[in-house]
Formats: sequence, C-alpha cells, structure tokens
Amino acid sequence: MVAKVHAATLVGIEAVPIVVEVDTKGAQNSEFIIVGLPDQAVSESKTRVRSAIQNSSLSLPGLLIICNLAPGDVRKEGPALDLPIAVAVLAATAQVPASELEDTLILGELGLDGNVRSIDGAVSYALMAAEKGVKRLILPQESALEAAVAQGVEVYGVETLVDVVSLLNGSTLHRPIVFEHPGLEVTHSAYEVDFQDVKGQKQAARALEIAAAGGHNVLMVGPPGSGKTMLARRLPTILPPLTLEESIEVTRIYSSAGQHRGRQGLIWERPFRPPHHSASHAAVVGGGKFPKPGEVSLSHKGVLFMDEMAEFDRQVLEALRQPLEDGVVTVSRVQASLTFPAECMLIGAMNPCPCGFKGLPEQSCVSNPNVCGKYANKISGPLLDRIDLHIQVPRLKPEELLNAPEGEASAAIRERVIRARERQHARLGPPKLNAKMGPREIRELIQLDAESTDFMRQILARMNLSARVFDRVLKVARTIADLAGSENVQKNHLSEAVQYRERAEF
Repeated sequence: MVAKVHAATLVGIEAVPIVVEVDTKGAQNSEFIIVGLPDQAVSESKTRVRSAIQNSSLSLPGLLIICNLAPGDVRKEGPALDLPIAVAVLAATAQVPASELEDTLILGELGLDGNVRSIDGAVSYALMAAEKGVKRLILPQESALEAAVAQGVEVYGVETLVDVVSLLNGSTLHRPIVFEHPGLEVTHSAYEVDFQDVKGQKQAARALEIAAAGGHNVLMVGPPGSGKTMLARRLPTILPPLTLEESIEVTRIYSSAGQHRGRQGLIWERPFRPPHHSASHAAVVGGGKFPKPGEVSLSHKGVLFMDEMAEFDRQVLEALRQPLEDGVVTVSRVQASLTFPAECMLIGAMNPCPCGFKGLPEQSCVSNPNVCGKYANKISGPLLDRIDLHIQVPRLKPEELLNAPEGEASAAIRERVIRARERQHARLGPPKLNAKMGPREIRELIQLDAESTDFMRQILARMNLSARVFDRVLKVARTIADLAGSENVQKNHLSEAVQYRERAEF
C-alpha cells in the first residue's frame, strides 16, 4: 500500500510543498530507504522514525519501507520531515486513516522517544498552507503559536507522535490554536535603555530622531567614548511598534534562519543587529552553499548597527550598497538564487582615525597621515552617498559629564516619530517612508517655493552634490518637515538637512 502525506521544505525563507510517499513490501530483512534528494538530516530520519514509532507503542512490522520525497529535483533539508515520514509509514500500515491526510500538512522533528520537537520556518509553512488552501496544519506545540497567524488554516500543536495518531483517528481532545494579537504596546516595556540616559549630544539625538521618523541611514563619527554606541543602542526605543504584517515578515526571517528557537509566537520587537567587524561577507549579506539570510536581512524592519565601521572588510561594506538602495538582497549560487528582504536602517559608527584622537584639542593624533587617509577611504563615496545623515559626535567636556541634565525620554520622542510616520503613510501609503521615495514621488510631493529653490541652487554650486545626494537631502528635509507638522518643505527644513551632508568629511 502506498500512503501519501503533505509536507514542505524550506528554500531560503520560502516554504516549498512536497509529498511524502511511502510504500511497504514484505521482505526477509527489514530495510528503510529514503529517496528524493534528501540532505544528511533527512537521510537520518529513518533512524529517528523507526525508534519513535517503536517507543510510542505503535506497530512497525519487519518490512521493506521505501520513502520518496516528491518532487525529486528539490533538495529537502532539515529534520522537519521526520513527523510526516512517520505518519506516512503509519498510514501505509493502516494505523491512521489515509482519508484524514488529504487536506492536512504535517511537519515536525521526532525524538527517539516519540516526542515532537520544534522546527524552523513555522510561519513560512503556515503561510504556504493558507496560500495552497490546506485546511489543517499539524506541527510541534512549540512552533504552533507562530504558525497560528495564518488565516483559514486550523493549526494544531502536538507534543508526541501518539498525539498525532489520536488526532488523525478522530480524537476530540485536541483544539486548534487561536491567534491573539497582543496589542501595539508590547514591545517598549521590555527595553532596559532609554534616551533619558544620554547626557548632552543633542545634535546626535536629533539626527537619530530624524532617522527613526523617515527610515534614514546614519553615520556617526567621533572619538572613543563619545557615546556613539550608547546612542545607537537606544534607537529601537524610539521606533514605532511593529505592525502585524511587519511582525510576520520579521518572524519569518528569524524562524527560517533558525534563530527563533527558545521563544514562542511572533516577534514584536524591532530587530537590532550589531555584527562584529570581523564578520564575513556571507554572515552580513547572506549566503553559504545553500543560501541563508545574513545580518542585513535579520535587521529587516529594524536596525543594522555597524560599530567600528571602517574596520569591516571593504567587500562587505560595498555589498551593502544594493540592499540599502532596494531593500532586498539577492544571493546567487550555482545551486540556487534567492532573494531575502533587507529593508533596514544602517547606523554606522567609527573613529575619525585609527587611534581615535584626530581633532581632539587635548590630545594629538598619533596615526600616520597616510594611514588616516586609508582608514577614512575604506568607506567609499558611493556608500557614503547612500547614508543620509552624517554627524560628528564629540567627546563631552567635564562640566557636561557632571552637570548636563537628563536627556528627553524615549517615549516622548517616539510619539513624535509615530506622528511623523503617520503623515508619511497618509502621503505615500503604508508602510512606505520618506527614505524610500522614488524620483517621481520626490518631484510630485516636494514642491519648493522660490526662496527654497534659490537656497538649494546655492548649496548645489557650493557643495557640488551628486543627483543622488540632492534627492536624499530633499528626503531628509521632508522628514524634518513631517516632524514639525509642516505640509510644505521650507528653507529652514532644507538648511537643517544640508548640515548633515557637511559632516561627511572626517
């Protein structure tokens, strides 16, 4: 008898449907064969499946078991196929009814004792099930909460193989999991940092507020200990909460990348990823023999913080140019070419020179001038063009450290950011922000009066701005106007935006 069970495998962050076919035949020696382009983890499923069935007090006759994973030209990865293979074996031996498997998607990793363990990519599987019209999804209890977000699919969480058998045999003890939205204020109560902790650095805090409001990229340059990292780590506290759609996107990436283990349900905090400057090209951008998301994708809808930015490998930095422009990263390999979302804010921080003392009145730079030039030139002009806000973060003076008042609380700043984003969404449509405006939108939505036009004409002549930088100045000015509640971009908004381009030299 041939039994069929619907399952799926991950290709990048996308779930691809597959069918597990099992045929059993009488034989002198029992044997378990798996075909259909399985990887090592899938090939080892036969050992886990055999032990799980036997230790669950289910029958496993001494038969030749042939398991085919169709289609045969798609590589199957990971242990999530353990459970569908086991169910197919049980269906082939008439221990579960085959009729219950027609509109059911089954996924899960099995332990030798029959327990069902969590899997990667539960959200992706659930969304695929909803798209394909699958009525029921059975997967591990630990992964079921994040999968329950899919509409039109009954999601059942199971803890053991015995639970699956009883469910398929009509037990009424199991109930589908119902998704409950936790509300939009779930994220910020968990933050242990606040902009209120920041002393001084009002211009840097203002720049980060503008960046948060419009989704702009920032480069902070300053000596060691001036507060660059402290400021960057507080940026997520002033970002609006994730919407349901954004939460699904973020959870999908983390879950598919295997970084969602140990927690249940959707991710509601905006990502903040601070890769070390020794991180490889594949770790930052994504890749590997079978491509996986990198840090720039794990920062989707959040912040990619590159501390000591000039210490990163130049190829890694140059690879960020396309994701920063397009909001996606395409990783091409011989085996596959995959596209991952990468709509993040880049926050870079670096010293003005290798020793960090350049420009300090109380301490002289000890680096060779040629070395300083090479250090600064590691950030290429095209990459700098894609960074909207360039700011100096000076070292605080003693009286500022001792007597400076507390900074403004993150909650107050966040309220202004939310209102500014609401204006952008009303103008551009959600979830688009000013930083992602195209040339046509800039021409149609940013109309300069005569005074502002004359001002920008002088700026263009004096600063020799490229067309890309000119557009980015206009985008930043539009965000500043949104924070101010102004319908039109005025000269004072443009003059503040221009200040953040004059800081590009270091």
